[in-house]
Amino acid sequence: MLTFVLLQMNQAAAAVAATEAEGITLNFWDLALKGGWIMVPILFLSLVAVFIFGDRYIAIQRASKVDTSLMNQIKNYIMEGKIDAALALCRTTNKPIARMLEKGITRIGRPLNDVQTTIENVGNLEVSRLEKGLPVLASVAGGAPMIGFLGTVMGMIQAFYDMANAGNNIDVTLLSSGIYQAMVTTVAGLIVGIIAYFGYNILVSRVENVVFKMEATTTDFMDLLNEPAS
Repeated sequence: MLTFVLLQMNQAAAAVAATEAEGITLNFWDLALKGGWIMVPILFLSLVAVFIFGDRYIAIQRASKVDTSLMNQIKNYIMEGKIDAALALCRTTNKPIARMLEKGITRIGRPLNDVQTTIENVGNLEVSRLEKGLPVLASVAGGAPMIGFLGTVMGMIQAFYDMANAGNNIDVTLLSSGIYQAMVTTVAGLIVGIIAYFGYNILVSRVENVVFKMEATTTDFMDLLNEPAS
């Protein structure tokens, strides 16, 4: 068995040396084709991951940009009794924080606990909208490597199947297709999984930053409602 393995290693080294001597190169597309049909779902998952990351990144980026003067303007309107003007300002500001404040303003005059609960409910809905697609991205991060490993197992099965059918006429070229599939699908699955994993964590951290701003704004608004009573 050891002699056979050494013989195959020598043949592989000779094939690589011959390839280098002939100046044969393998581009990305040719390499991807070596992975077989299993590369199709991996490619699909990569496109899904890119789309979700781009879409959510833009949405979260927009939600995180809040005019610092918004709360001051609303405070001035409420202190002057201009509730309609405060509502109009919130409705013209297409931001999660503005929608939270709008709902809170419509509840002015009710018990403060009811106002805060209403604002928090709207905040939870806004966070859910921002997190739309993140579970799918997390699934891609975990599923792409698994599909790649499935291709690895299938490639090795194919290689051993070809080896068994070849009898004594075993050479590197006979096993190359199965080994190519095994290695290429593993690399492709890991690349997609790693990129999706980091993309998911980047989006989660940005959502947490938006949640922090929403909580701070809620606190400021509740303090504003407490001022007249103090």
